[in-house]
Amino acid sequence: MLFTFEYQFMINGFIAIFLVTPLFGLLSTMVVSNRMAFFSDSLGHGAFTGIAIGTLLGSTSPLISLIIFSIAFAILITYIKNRTRTGADTVIGVFSSTAIALGLMIMSSGGSFNKFSTYLIGDLLSISKSDLISLAIVFVIIVVMWAILFNQLLIVSINQSFARSRGISTFWIESIFAAVLAIVVAISIQWVGILIINSLLVLPAAAARNITHDVKHYTFISILIALISGLSGLILAYQFNTAAGATIVVIAAVIYFLTLTLKSKFDS
Repeated sequence: MLFTFEYQFMINGFIAIFLVTPLFGLLSTMVVSNRMAFFSDSLGHGAFTGIAIGTLLGSTSPLISLIIFSIAFAILITYIKNRTRTGADTVIGVFSSTAIALGLMIMSSGGSFNKFSTYLIGDLLSISKSDLISLAIVFVIIVVMWAILFNQLLIVSINQSFARSRGISTFWIESIFAAVLAIVVAISIQWVGILIINSLLVLPAAAARNITHDVKHYTFISILIALISGLSGLILAYQFNTAAGATIVVIAAVIYFLTLTLKSKFDS
């Protein structure tokens, strides 16, 4: 089966790749640098509960409730993490497990879970023109916010005490970044899938970190890896009739292990 642009869903899928994978590559750099892999994974669980709450409220398209709940969930974790002596991994684990259990409880009520199972694996080729408009708006907003807040985010990721001494409110910077992560997860989860969305927030930067030594190249390579994974994964998913999100993650994982091999050779 040859790849073709004959179908509108393939065109939409490619446009979505060009909009969403650079965001994953960009945000991935801070997720990896700040050791937030567990946190980003919990956002997927929180998003699942957001979908369930939207459904419970009678929404046919639970995107609004999904985004609102995901942002609130992310900021609440950040707040409690900064206000308690309990370890961050424990706080995140409590929220994550509670969110997924609550979401499953709501969605399984009345035996209606099956119609939401697509959120677990996603379907990139189901994206519509209206979805692309939403993605484009989110893309512009996040790129602008990143340009404004990058230096502060970088300082906070390096040393929070130093950041506070420079007058940077670490809580608010962390909260804004958490909210941005939540928005990207919420808006793309129906196409990528809850089970694997965290991988796209970790693998691009993890691979880039293996072969770069400065922030500029680290960010650029992470975005490039995310984009290459997205494009090649979508083509292979079409050729072999596999889930697009999962195929993209597999490509990103292959690239990670290749860069890990290169790192080992350079270090030796």
